[in-house]
Amino acid sequence: MIVFVSGGARSGKSEIAEQQVASAAGHSPCYYVATADVYDDEMAERVARHRQSRQAQWQGVQWKTLEAPLRVDQAIANVPDGGAVLLDCLTLWASQVLYASGLSEEEGLALLAETLADARARRVHLVIVSNDINEALPPTDAETWRYLAFLQRAHRCVAAEADSVLEVIAGCALEWKRKKELPR
Repeated sequence: MIVFVSGGARSGKSEIAEQQVASAAGHSPCYYVATADVYDDEMAERVARHRQSRQAQWQGVQWKTLEAPLRVDQAIANVPDGGAVLLDCLTLWASQVLYASGLSEEEGLALLAETLADARARRVHLVIVSNDINEALPPTDAETWRYLAFLQRAHRCVAAEADSVLEVIAGCALEWKRKKELPR
């Protein structure tokens, strides 16, 4: 099952996504694919807070972190068939594709599509988190428009393949899409 969770900054989307993964994993480990590239003290502090929050919130749940600023396909390939994975977050991954990878936008979207197809084929319960940053005032510069356009293309790619699409507002999830789950 593929679940797409989006929402504004600090909306509670990570907690909703973690709940989805922990529930799907049962007593098996939960995998956390981290797309953040820790490049300064502030980012290191944010990563540490997220990790500490997961441990406090989900006592008794084993979270295995896989660092993948770009190659989310390779990280998810390390998850056992039928495993439960939280990919956090597509927003940072998109910036890696555009500004640090040397990949074209089309190559980035192809990598994302391959990741989704692999997860589906191996019955991985994949929950993908992303920020909805398209709700603010329109940007005035071309590069910000380019980033937003690419991120929205990635969102549409994930939403089209997802079995469930959730938008989180003030800690409440609104489900915009739900496919019937196939029998196992």
